[in-house]
Amino acid sequence: MPNSVPLSVVIITFNEERNIGRCLESVRGIADEVVVVDSFSTDRTEAICRQHGATFLQHPFEGHIQQKNYALSRATHPYVLSLDADEALSPALQQSVRAVKSHWAADAYEMARLTNYCGHWIRHTDWYPDRKTRLFDKRKGRWGGANPHDRVELEPGATQQRIGGDLLHYSYHSVSQHIGQLNYFTDIGARVAFERGKKAPLPVLLLSPVLKFTKSYFLRLGFLDGYYGFVVCAISAFASFLKYVKLRQLRAPHEPTP
Repeated sequence: MPNSVPLSVVIITFNEERNIGRCLESVRGIADEVVVVDSFSTDRTEAICRQHGATFLQHPFEGHIQQKNYALSRATHPYVLSLDADEALSPALQQSVRAVKSHWAADAYEMARLTNYCGHWIRHTDWYPDRKTRLFDKRKGRWGGANPHDRVELEPGATQQRIGGDLLHYSYHSVSQHIGQLNYFTDIGARVAFERGKKAPLPVLLLSPVLKFTKSYFLRLGFLDGYYGFVVCAISAFASFLKYVKLRQLRAPHEPTP
């Protein structure tokens, strides 16, 4: 691609044989290098990555933010596209990334993420457009936020633009998988909230899931996604409830005895 900037695609993995091939195929012809940082997978993840010509590195997992920043540090080029293994670029997003490579005009670029849930695309609720900053100059930004909800944090004064096309997110293949992951994420979320000194008073515990469902299902038009739209909104509301229940449990030994 004449006059285009070189681009490093960075991905973190753990037992992603089901997804990683699709992810790597979607950046073929766009990436000038692909760096995969793996936390010691026991399936065929490594073999699939090497078949696609990716640089495959292994590093102990200390958290999503830490792992993604480590992956950034191993990228050769300053311009990076950071992906999760269960994501892939849509054809329209591929075109947008190629255009950016030909004329890199901002420090970072934001894109919409479209999630596939149990074989159905969720086009409403809080899950869409779910804009993510994934294409950026690593000299101007790095991963931050609070595990497991990481985000790219840009330096003051850094510029950002929005590009077209969807980042396709192949999330949960079953409701059981979703519930299992929900338990894992709420454990992390409650622990982070506890470490930050947050509390979970009873009114918050009761109202948070109600407000979450109302916003996602009615205000964000989740009902237009049919049955699975309802499932997504209901489980998201339950996740809010569960996080605060776990936070109260963590705080219990530290609260004064009545």
